[in-house]
Amino acid sequence: MDVIHARSFPPRPSLEQYRKQAKELLKACRAGDPDALERVNRGLLAAGRAHRTRDLSGHTLTDAQFVIAREHGFASWPRFAAHLQGLVDGAVGRYEAAVDAIVTGDLGALTELLDRHPDLVRARSTRTHRATLLHYVAANGVETYRQKTPANAVQIAELLLVRGAEADAGATMYGADDATTMEMLVSSIHPALAGVQALLVDKLVDFGAAVNGPGDDNRPLLTALAHQYPAAAQALVRRGARIDDIVSAAGLGREDLVRDYLDDEGRLRPHVRVVGLRPQLPRRPEANVAWAFVVAAALGHTDVVDFLSRRGADPGARAMAGLTALHWGVVNGHLEVVDLLLAREAPLEDSDNYHHATVLGCAVWAVQNGTHPHRLTIVERLLSAGARVDAISRPTGDEGVDELLRRHGVALG
Repeated sequence: MDVIHARSFPPRPSLEQYRKQAKELLKACRAGDPDALERVNRGLLAAGRAHRTRDLSGHTLTDAQFVIAREHGFASWPRFAAHLQGLVDGAVGRYEAAVDAIVTGDLGALTELLDRHPDLVRARSTRTHRATLLHYVAANGVETYRQKTPANAVQIAELLLVRGAEADAGATMYGADDATTMEMLVSSIHPALAGVQALLVDKLVDFGAAVNGPGDDNRPLLTALAHQYPAAAQALVRRGARIDDIVSAAGLGREDLVRDYLDDEGRLRPHVRVVGLRPQLPRRPEANVAWAFVVAAALGHTDVVDFLSRRGADPGARAMAGLTALHWGVVNGHLEVVDLLLAREAPLEDSDNYHHATVLGCAVWAVQNGTHPHRLTIVERLLSAGARVDAISRPTGDEGVDELLRRHGVALG
């Protein structure tokens, strides 16, 4: 279930108002309202329930209630109703108030709640992710409207940990039932933008979080590198994370280790750990080498990319959203990496990825989103290398880039 995009509650939600909403939704379905039908059918289909697009009278009140419950991040209407009743009765309300204090940085309110109710620190959400309070500090894997990092997030985390929060408690996020705060933290943009991601890594390790992950599988470091948060990765290494796999070595720019980990044929040596990372990195040697190549390109480690390329790394290898090394070099503006990969004839038109984007498509996206200063130069390099322009039809918003595209025959609307 997509808990991340769960709808937020109004200030004083009541079960009665949601019962009324369910009846109104059912009434709209039976009247043939296309938006209502789409909403219910989509909700039932996402949950694996049978749905009837054409049968206007086929939906029931139970269906409408179920869809509303799912939209708010609950597995069923009874659990949704119990949550709403809990807001009134106490325990759920206290938990939700503590979460609000965490994401708004209200240290005083959180302290008062924990003073009065010490057991809150180990309580879990009634939503399907079953997050602890500490998980909300990571600002990831929980409801989108609560993915926030206040300036005092480190103090918030310390309070929870001092009061007994389990540093490596698992929750159900992104298809896994053992997602830790550390994993969510090192893959979260919010603490990174707030400048506290590395500090929070330190705080979690100070209170017992396993720097190599509870399964000793190096998941925290691999996750930080896959999501391209080098400061978090360096913090983990500083606190003792191993660099005994080629993905981590490449992502950290450790060419010396990468050289040691490969034989002359470009195969992993027997002493090198083979790692996996859900859902995209299989625990296979060849997959590890491919990921190492893409991660190194994404993080701008030109020497590592060059070495792996000369040792036979597949220039069309995909990782992280199914993008190739050239895709990631373009997105992140690593000009030397882009030039190297173009010289090695990396594929330009591969669009078999999560975004269905060619390399030029990614370059245009980078222009539109202002991700780096080499936007015009990279677009020019790609066009000179023969990138097809037929998928580009709208102005980028950058006059220089738009003029360049027009010179190459693009009719911008």
